[in-house]
Amino acid sequence: MAAKKDLPLRVLMIAAHPDDAEYGCAGTVARWAGEGRQITYLLLSSGDKGSKNPGIRPGTLATLREKEQTAAARKLGVHHLIFLRHPDGMLENTMALRRELAGSIRTVRPHIVLAIDPWRHYQTHPDHRAAGLAALDAVYAAKEVNLFAEQLVDGVEPWRVKDVYLFWTDSPDHFEDITQSIGRRISALMLHASQAGKDRKGHAATIRKNAHETAQKAGVAFEYAEAFKHLKTG
Repeated sequence: MAAKKDLPLRVLMIAAHPDDAEYGCAGTVARWAGEGRQITYLLLSSGDKGSKNPGIRPGTLATLREKEQTAAARKLGVHHLIFLRHPDGMLENTMALRRELAGSIRTVRPHIVLAIDPWRHYQTHPDHRAAGLAALDAVYAAKEVNLFAEQLVDGVEPWRVKDVYLFWTDSPDHFEDITQSIGRRISALMLHASQAGKDRKGHAATIRKNAHETAQKAGVAFEYAEAFKHLKTG
């Protein structure tokens, strides 16, 4: 489908693990992809610690989860994925990670960044906090000509992201209509079999219930919604 002329075309979704997007913002991703936007997934880790099964080794699990994420992304209309492969459960918002993400932003040149809200109340997962903070710090750095200037060679230039939308937020002020795309969100999530298991009906019911409640609380006219904190950065 051709993109509408007034739509920001390129979107970069930055998250800590495979499945974060499918649990957090995949209905929006599916709808935007259907509108013709070019969406890239950037995963900081491959979820190599995300199992309670002592019989599966981290390397094997990481390979499996990358395959699951690739299939889920394709279900949503996303065909470009970047796996940074940092250790799961050990992410830190270091200067090195900020540099790495700023380089990706300057290469992908997104108009919009989707990221985890690192300031969500009582967010206990350190990877989620680190991923959100690193993404926001990188958005700032990517536009500054004197930050990580060694990246600015061979045609790479500073890049200013226009908008950031934070998902898993306690302070939403922007709501996306996912009424037509919630089915694809559910189907994509179930492709993460190592995490979601086989309880499709249970997951589907929970996602529909939460998305419907989000729409009701927002007072919007559509049936299902995803909530974001919108930061204007451009």
